[in-house]
Amino acid sequence: MGENTSAIVSKVWSMCTVLYNDGVSYSDYLEQITYLIFMKMVDEYSRPPYNYDIRLPEGHSWDDLKSLTGSNLETQYKSSLEVLGQVPGILMEIFAGAQNKINDAANLHKIVQMIDEVDWTSMSVDVKGTIYEGLLEKNADDVKSGAGQYFTPRPLIQAMVECMCPEPMKTICDPACGSGGFFLASQKYIVENNELDRDEKRFLKNETFHGWEIVRSTYRMCLMNMFLHGIGDVNGSIPITRNDALLTLPSERFDYVLTNPPFGKKSTRTFTNEGGDVEREEFVYSRQDFWATTSNKQMNFVQHINSLLKETGKAAVVVPDNVLFEGGAGETIRRKLIETTDFHTILRLPTGLFYKQGVKANVIFFDKMPAGPGIKTKEIWIYDLRTNKHFTLKKNPLKHEDLVDFIDCYNPTNRHERKETYSVECSEGRFRKYIVNEILDNPNARLDKTWIKDESSFSLDDIDDPLELIETYKQELVEYTNKINEIIAKIESSLGEKE
Repeated sequence: MGENTSAIVSKVWSMCTVLYNDGVSYSDYLEQITYLIFMKMVDEYSRPPYNYDIRLPEGHSWDDLKSLTGSNLETQYKSSLEVLGQVPGILMEIFAGAQNKINDAANLHKIVQMIDEVDWTSMSVDVKGTIYEGLLEKNADDVKSGAGQYFTPRPLIQAMVECMCPEPMKTICDPACGSGGFFLASQKYIVENNELDRDEKRFLKNETFHGWEIVRSTYRMCLMNMFLHGIGDVNGSIPITRNDALLTLPSERFDYVLTNPPFGKKSTRTFTNEGGDVEREEFVYSRQDFWATTSNKQMNFVQHINSLLKETGKAAVVVPDNVLFEGGAGETIRRKLIETTDFHTILRLPTGLFYKQGVKANVIFFDKMPAGPGIKTKEIWIYDLRTNKHFTLKKNPLKHEDLVDFIDCYNPTNRHERKETYSVECSEGRFRKYIVNEILDNPNARLDKTWIKDESSFSLDDIDDPLELIETYKQELVEYTNKINEIIAKIESSLGEKE
């Protein structure tokens, strides 16, 4: 990184700290700097050599803002945010509902001057991306903002992308795209592993990525993150939609889906594949393409992702543990995935990776298959990164090297030539194969398999926050209680049938 770019990185971070100490949260700072950088870049694109016809409303250009100070600056900034939020296109998407959260005019002036000193359109994509991704991660660390739920650990994203090996001239979808991490990692992988020609570069910039994000502030940050990384164009189409992806049957299919849908089992919305006039029922939505009726968000996202894939499409999805063992609709969905797709790999993740404490999650990988007779899944490979593994967000965060063994076992170049590391002689091996009948013949078609002896012991020194330990044990207690209740219900049902 050159001297000039190092200086702007330092300035951005120093202002972040100054404002935080002055009561402006990382989330608010990130939002405000998004507005101001975009305003400056729009100004740059309206000049040579770009000469874009952006048609900014008169009196609301960057030049109208940068020379002001004090209350005049505050008034102009507030007015510009409101006006730009009404201009159709990407300006409206970025600025809709925007408000000034920096109440100190002197600090606002410092930020405007800091941004004005930089030619953002000529700055390296890597540098711009580094600045913004750093702010996003800092924002995710701020527990009060709740932004961590939209931020998937970048080493995990990178590993998922490396396993999927996305190719040029193919489409990539994330139906719950958060801050855009899967898009950026996929873009980087494609660029670094291919010699792209002009058409492939154009496709990568304007046509590869498609997503949905329901939260306005996160949607805005995702758009900015993509834009700073060279995805999309000021005058081009908008690559993501601000809406709940589950509400409608997708009109387009994609080559890859990489996503981490929101956690939380229950939703106010139930999706059903049953016919009839479901519109009369509040919060019940018809999805004829779904296999089962449920209000479980993760289960519905799994069904939706299957619908998003082309006939030869591939998916890698972060899901909580309940997707692997829940009965009822959960069992139906698991069996359908196994029967109709090649549901070939599960990565079992440890706790301590996500900003919501105690979360137990997995990554499931499956490939869409042409319709036809027979069960499409022949074997399911499971990699256990959970047993005897401990990670925390600060003291011992997940690193890419922690996932290298999984990637090697996955064998992205030819996953049909895999080798188990588990055996009778080596029962501690983390990669194990299950023949599909071993799954389908079991009650509930459960996939939450464990085989390694758990020798872990928690210490308060191993975690960032003692509450994380409490939350972990609370979740385990709930899971064990649910399993016990399932067994009791089956026994009572069996006794009832005998009577």
